[in-house]
Amino acid sequence: MKYQAVIFDLDGTILNTLDDLADSANHVLAAKGFPVHPTDRYKTFVGNGIPKLIERMLPSGTPEQVIADTLADFQAYYDLHKNDKTAPYPGISELLKALKARGVKLCVLSNKQHDLSVAIVRHHFGADAFDLIQGQSDRFPTKPDPASCLFIMEQLGIPAQRILYVGDSNVDMQTARNAGLTACGVSWGFRSVEELTQAGADHIAAQPSEILSLMEGEA
Repeated sequence: MKYQAVIFDLDGTILNTLDDLADSANHVLAAKGFPVHPTDRYKTFVGNGIPKLIERMLPSGTPEQVIADTLADFQAYYDLHKNDKTAPYPGISELLKALKARGVKLCVLSNKQHDLSVAIVRHHFGADAFDLIQGQSDRFPTKPDPASCLFIMEQLGIPAQRILYVGDSNVDMQTARNAGLTACGVSWGFRSVEELTQAGADHIAAQPSEILSLMEGEA
């Protein structure tokens, strides 16, 4: 294998979480009397963590206390509905099994809160699918700061040139760059191929099987 490990982003990369995020956000907005947004609009709201999502979905100039209250309400509602519609993208489960069978180390790195990331990943893929899951915590700044990615790399003990980073947004491509990793963007996620390319993607995968080929050095 050309790469011994792969670090996956979560939302928009291995799991399609958009509907549950949008539904939860719109539920909270409507309850507070704020305008709601089309589901696709949330593709540009997510990616930098839930606190930033709340800021983006609320009207400009919303008072800080209202933002804080909305964040708390969203977290409570989303925790109950995080798996209503969320599901792995087609081909992802097969990709993970194929990589696992080849001895590849599999990791998840997300700007979603750590405990939430672990719960969602294990719900959909089981407890043993990934060797390491790292979500947002007070220990590290959010992506694209590379600190959390560098932590994963240290835990793996694998050289940077043997690790592939896979994500669906400019944040992910920038994270890979900042950590010195090869960046593979996926076209099925929340952001455009143009955004991924402009953010420095080394490769673009149109379907999960292409990542397996890339890992094997065939791309």
